[in-house]
Amino acid sequence: MSGVRWRRIASQIGRSVTVWAVATLTMLVLAGILPDFRLRSADGDSATDIAVTAAFGAGAFGLLSALVWPLLVRLLLLVPALVLGLLVFFLNGALLLVALRITPVERGTAAWETAIVVAAVMSAVASATGAALAVRDDAAYRRRLYRLADRRRRSAPPVPATPGTVFLQLDGVGHDVLLHAVDQGLMPTVARWLGTHDAVLPHSHRLTPWRTDWSSQTGASQLGILHGNNHDVPAFRWYEKDRREVMVCNRPSSAVELQQRAARYAGHPGLLADDGASRGNLFSGGADEQALVLSIAARRRSRETRSRSGYFAYFSDPANAVRTALSFAAEVAREIGQSTRARWSKQLPRVSRGGLYPFVRAFATVVERDVVVSAVMGDLLAGRTSVYADLVAYDEVAHHSGPTSRDAEKVLQRLDRSLALIEHVAAHAPRPYRIVVLSDHGQSPGETFRSRYGLTLGDLVRAGCGLPVPRRARRTRSGAEARAAVRAALHRPVEEGSEQHRPTRASEPVVLASGNLGLVSFPDVPHRMTKEEIDARHPALLPTLANHPGIGFLLVRSERRGGVVLGAHGAEVPLDELDDRPGPLAAFGPGAADAVRRTHSFPHTADIMVNSSHDPVDGEVLAFEEQIGSHGGLGGAQSRPFLLSPVALSAPVAAGEELAGAEQVHHVLRRWLEESDASHLPADPRRERAA
Repeated sequence: MSGVRWRRIASQIGRSVTVWAVATLTMLVLAGILPDFRLRSADGDSATDIAVTAAFGAGAFGLLSALVWPLLVRLLLLVPALVLGLLVFFLNGALLLVALRITPVERGTAAWETAIVVAAVMSAVASATGAALAVRDDAAYRRRLYRLADRRRRSAPPVPATPGTVFLQLDGVGHDVLLHAVDQGLMPTVARWLGTHDAVLPHSHRLTPWRTDWSSQTGASQLGILHGNNHDVPAFRWYEKDRREVMVCNRPSSAVELQQRAARYAGHPGLLADDGASRGNLFSGGADEQALVLSIAARRRSRETRSRSGYFAYFSDPANAVRTALSFAAEVAREIGQSTRARWSKQLPRVSRGGLYPFVRAFATVVERDVVVSAVMGDLLAGRTSVYADLVAYDEVAHHSGPTSRDAEKVLQRLDRSLALIEHVAAHAPRPYRIVVLSDHGQSPGETFRSRYGLTLGDLVRAGCGLPVPRRARRTRSGAEARAAVRAALHRPVEEGSEQHRPTRASEPVVLASGNLGLVSFPDVPHRMTKEEIDARHPALLPTLANHPGIGFLLVRSERRGGVVLGAHGAEVPLDELDDRPGPLAAFGPGAADAVRRTHSFPHTADIMVNSSHDPVDGEVLAFEEQIGSHGGLGGAQSRPFLLSPVALSAPVAAGEELAGAEQVHHVLRRWLEESDASHLPADPRRERAA
């Protein structure tokens, strides 16, 4: 045996002994502090006997954690993630009690609740000690990453030497938000890649903005990016008359249907079809290896097990569970403190952040982040060809705290540390990796439609239809204006041959909100209603909506003029004339007309598409949901995400051209995979037809 191997074995033994000694000392300290935890018999023992008991107990606990723990977690794989995170503590405590029982001296005892605390502290201390000892040993560090991620394929073929690609989606981070964070020193890893703060080292990445579709939200963007097609996704949620169903992008059954449609339209399974991994996404991208993917959560148990395998990979190490649980509790406390401070200081705009939201935020910013990052680490160390992962932390916090708030900035700092960790792991991977970072949309600030006007979009639609509205809405100034508009409209003469429609419960409109985009559908009419039909049924509705100060524009279908955009003061512009006279779309900037025309062509576009007003000076919009950072429609930073790519890859678009639409982003990412010659994706039929 070579001297190098002997030194490596000696180093491993030394680290193990050190961790054991620290765990023993930790157990002794806890026995001295906690009244229900003792390491001596009832009639007393010497200090030596107590130390021996602690040493046996710590050693047995360590062995049980290494050998039994992964089996326990695998048995609980189908348990919901949050429940599993809580069960971890009870299982860890049970292992400690077993460890105290099987020691030869059998002097140690602990109450159940005390055992849970002791086990958690010992797992955390052992993990921290092992990491500290291995920090300067690259081989040990790499072995630890393999164990933490637990994703290495045992009988995999040799890994190619060609570069792999990892795509990291920072959900909701807009182009300008990223630049501001870099300028403020919040994201040093991104700053180093861009060469922002170092004129000596060349930059390794380029930053490119891109423009979303009208539906600026994760469902439409990620479907287009991963599957190359997001046709007929008009919003985050919409009503489909032919199916009599409300589609919601983050509902498992809807995600399955949307993914199947996209695959049929695109003619290929997706971006990740060849040796790819999909982590934490709404859709699979055609990847064979999937974890925490929503579109397979509604399928049969075997595939659901595969989807949840990311949780097993992470929670199979009890130290991970302890560390994540402590961070989870800290994040809950942080959110409660931040929301309380915002309420006491009467910060505006502000939305409710009570109920379960602190726990939802902690799950998104801690649990999901940790599990997804761990899965990506395992994919890199296993040498997968391509990986696409979504980190949703910023988007969740920015909705409730604001896109540029201190709360959101803290999340960006933690996301940057995750990027640095993944970069470090990639350096230890069996093949070189190119790291691409992108976002699916941005977020636009602004108070809610309800807080500004005292009524919801649904209330306004009901008023325009002559339906009863809540008393609170009737008392507001906006509600009074809506009723006045209704009365004025109803005094118009009725067209010959038509009769005023009296609304019934079956004909009441379905009003849905996706950020600052609203959708109004009449479920009793099987087709998409025309402007003329709407006017005949509800003559006050379209004028009430179009003239409201919180509404930017409407999109409806006209029998005579095709699609038309409606605005205040009777503005009505056909879609084919928007380039010459944008009318109500002027405030929404370049590309708005193309986005509206494309959505008009969708089979399931709502009878009335409603976009809130937009202030081009401060970029504010008015969300129809309870969000002060919103996205889903047109207006402001929500439509301007980013693409951060290595300079080793070809430029996303030629100089002077704009990267527009999620489908175009898909073609760029697909081209980069082909350039690396690391995958053999099936030919893109749409590209062949274009050629």
